[in-house]
Amino acid sequence: MGQVKVSVFQQAKTGNYYCGDSFFYEETNREFVCAIADGLGSGEVAKESSQVVIDIIQNNIHASIESIIKECNQQLQGKRGVVIGILKLDFQAEMYSFSSIGNIGVLTITDHQHKKRNIPNAGYLAGFHRPFKIVRERLQPDMVFIMFSDGVTDRDLSQKYLLTKNVQEITETFKCLASENRSDDTTLIAMHYRGAD
Repeated sequence: MGQVKVSVFQQAKTGNYYCGDSFFYEETNREFVCAIADGLGSGEVAKESSQVVIDIIQNNIHASIESIIKECNQQLQGKRGVVIGILKLDFQAEMYSFSSIGNIGVLTITDHQHKKRNIPNAGYLAGFHRPFKIVRERLQPDMVFIMFSDGVTDRDLSQKYLLTKNVQEITETFKCLASENRSDDTTLIAMHYRGAD
């Protein structure tokens, strides 16, 4: 049994077969990595660019966030641009790191039900240099992380059901409340860090 429980909701923009969002998460014995990439626009071409980024992250999960973003940027030369969010939980250092370029967001919820939303860096990756900052903070047992693409609205994020630690319940409730007619591709990943046993 891992230290992080994960549940995912994803839905393509109304009228599209392909969702332009791609995501990835993996837990090893020393860390947990999660990422969402959203190709600019929608449909198959957006999906192709977002998948390029996710493939790079999958193949470099132990690399630093800085080097992952630089590599993604390099590989996107001549392709459709991508917005990206990467979250890493370092179990040994008891720290989490997050960086977002564009409109991928992260909400952190502590055991005391304190919600904090990280502000993404402006812009997108498309092969040219882009400055970005990385948030690094203390990792506490029983934290919940909600990572989401721009199909998730401010109204969605203000709901009380996000305060539960049951990640399956979060995505199921979101699915029930989410409008069928989404004007954008939507990905919401709920993660509960239980801490070491």
